[in-house]
Amino acid sequence: MLFNSFEFIFLFLPVTVLGFYALGKAGGVRPAMGWLVAASLFFYGWWNPAYLALIIFSVLFNFVVGLFLSKSDLALKIRRLVLVLGISTNLGLIGYYKYANFFVDTINGVTGAGFELFPILLPIGISFFTFQQIAFLVDAFQKKTKEYRFLHYCLFVTFFPQLIAGPIVHHLEMMPQFAKRGIFQFKLSNFSVGLTIFCIGLFKKVVIADGVAVYSTPIFDAALLGGAPTFTQAWGAALAFTFQLYFDFSGYSDMAIGLGRLFGIRLPLNFHSPYKANSIIDFWHQWHMTLSRFLREYLYFPLGGNRKGTLRRHLNVLITMLLGGLWHGANWTFVFWGGLHGLFLVVNHAWRKLRETLGWTVGSSRLGRGAARLCTFFAVVVTWVFFRAENIDTAWSMIFAMAGFNGVVLPEKSFFLLGPAGLLLSELGVRFEAPPAGHWEVVKEMTAYIFLLAIVWFAPNTQEIMSRYRPALQTYANLKWGSYPKWAYWRPDLRWSFFSAVVASAAVLGLTQISEFLYFQF
Repeated sequence: MLFNSFEFIFLFLPVTVLGFYALGKAGGVRPAMGWLVAASLFFYGWWNPAYLALIIFSVLFNFVVGLFLSKSDLALKIRRLVLVLGISTNLGLIGYYKYANFFVDTINGVTGAGFELFPILLPIGISFFTFQQIAFLVDAFQKKTKEYRFLHYCLFVTFFPQLIAGPIVHHLEMMPQFAKRGIFQFKLSNFSVGLTIFCIGLFKKVVIADGVAVYSTPIFDAALLGGAPTFTQAWGAALAFTFQLYFDFSGYSDMAIGLGRLFGIRLPLNFHSPYKANSIIDFWHQWHMTLSRFLREYLYFPLGGNRKGTLRRHLNVLITMLLGGLWHGANWTFVFWGGLHGLFLVVNHAWRKLRETLGWTVGSSRLGRGAARLCTFFAVVVTWVFFRAENIDTAWSMIFAMAGFNGVVLPEKSFFLLGPAGLLLSELGVRFEAPPAGHWEVVKEMTAYIFLLAIVWFAPNTQEIMSRYRPALQTYANLKWGSYPKWAYWRPDLRWSFFSAVVASAAVLGLTQISEFLYFQF
């Protein structure tokens, strides 16, 4: 069931919310929690009822292992063996369902063998609820967990706002909230805040993300079939996907936080204006924040982090990002994407170290920060090409086109406007010709991208708009929050009610063709 579907918005969600608070008002804390668990399992089973057995097995197995790890007084070696068994089982499940066909195809491609494996349908959300429970097992081993009631644990894993595509929550973040009796009593403030955030997220997904998708998909599909995109087409498709993914994932993250707040639960922040980042390091503190936190705490640190010298630190970063790329999907394009980000992070850390050593303050001025943001954005756009492409050949076809290898054509009037630069570009092979048919469509498309870039660079994000009501848990303590005029901050008044109504109406009217969130495939 999709958040952006009629059956979810007008049937599942109202029934679930009403049932939860009706049971809570009657004093039935456990029935209310049981109702929410049952509703969450129904939500998950809507996709494919056959995979309900998988998530139920995963919950039962990890709860038992976690209970053993947290309460057992057995020798440390035995507890470590149990932890390894638990993590291996989780990785085995995700490895089979997500990567078995990928590994078989890779072996066949390298060796020429003809191994065949029947098609395996990827269970939706398996990457998220598996990583979440691996983190729980590690925390249980380290005696960080304090709540071991089975019903609470079931809700911790299956809570439908974060079940399918995150955020990846920690046990310690959720259990204290589920233990509060106050969440079972309806509060108008939670409802109004949650509904507003949900509507903003729905608008981002339906109106903006799905709206720009039509500009990226045809070009990437043509490149997949062997076509040679022009310079303008390639950049247009890359920028379209850049904004599609941004508003798709941002929209989902907002909707998840808004849905959690409807039940009095604050989920951790997972998305915080990443295109405003002035470096790749900052980008990963603001994009898919709970995944980067997981990779840092449960992979990068165990590998040694930065405790074993500079060279080892850079190697650990590369390993972490390569595996983070593979986590996104069983395709070499994701591995390459992760490797590129790992390389950029290494360069970024080295650059910061050099600046610190030489005492440079480049980037502290407004011009320097603007240049850093533009450079970071450019690097991110290029890497998204590999993230979006179906295979490596398609990605390189797009990159070559973006680099001008298929020729660069500009409107002939721009030759005179550019002055001496026009002559230089002409010498470099740039052609100045009369605009072809459909020229104004390209102009309109590029104007839309400039407008969207202005929004993601300068406008407050949803969490900043709602910041007076603390809508989400802070994933990172050192996040930067913008300062905006008073009117930009949400209040429960008539003006903002009208805004929410307009946004919700536009989003619902746009639900003509239901599309999945991009992160559902991961």
